[in-house]
Amino acid sequence: MRFAVACLLLGLVTWPVRAENEALPLSRFAEAGLAGWTVKKFAGTTAYRLVEVDGQTVLQAHSQAAASGLVHEIAYDPQHYPILAWRWKINGIIPGGDGRSKAGDDYAARVYVVFPHWFFLKTRSLNYIWANVLPQGTVQPNAYTGNAMMIAVNSGAEKAGQWVSVERNIVEDYRRAFGEDPPQVGAIAVMTDTDNTGQEATAWYADLEARRQ
Repeated sequence: MRFAVACLLLGLVTWPVRAENEALPLSRFAEAGLAGWTVKKFAGTTAYRLVEVDGQTVLQAHSQAAASGLVHEIAYDPQHYPILAWRWKINGIIPGGDGRSKAGDDYAARVYVVFPHWFFLKTRSLNYIWANVLPQGTVQPNAYTGNAMMIAVNSGAEKAGQWVSVERNIVEDYRRAFGEDPPQVGAIAVMTDTDNTGQEATAWYADLEARRQ
């Protein structure tokens, strides 16, 4: 199942923690390209490539009835870097997409924060989505597993074609989703997927970074 993006990262809990600065870069597409990012396939292959958009180097994702993600393995303490910040843009929402069912579990854009556990069934993730029909602010379990909590940070087609800036406090979101403080972060992932609906979607992701509050 596609929610296994979290489970596939189990065991990645011994990576070195980065030095504590004001911000922790999670991607630097212009300088480093896709170094450090690994493809995880679930159903077909979403095409990821670096492109120049609006004078900046960003990650473009194009999915046609496919689901694969890009995963960046990195260990850090979310209490030290509670804010996750990024910008994204989509060409449109997915017809038939609806996070309340497995058949509709497709999104033009999503960003995962993965919290690995030595026992893979206890690996958890926060899954920030550009929702199709779920209201903005919705927090609910993924249609496949309660260990992946979906958080609709954007919703609908109103802002399609526009860059949207997002900042989330992952400590607060984890507490709200799971009722306790988060463990160490193990990975960040992005995914544009359309395998359940068989539709097509394109998204763009600008650099992601973790910040102090």
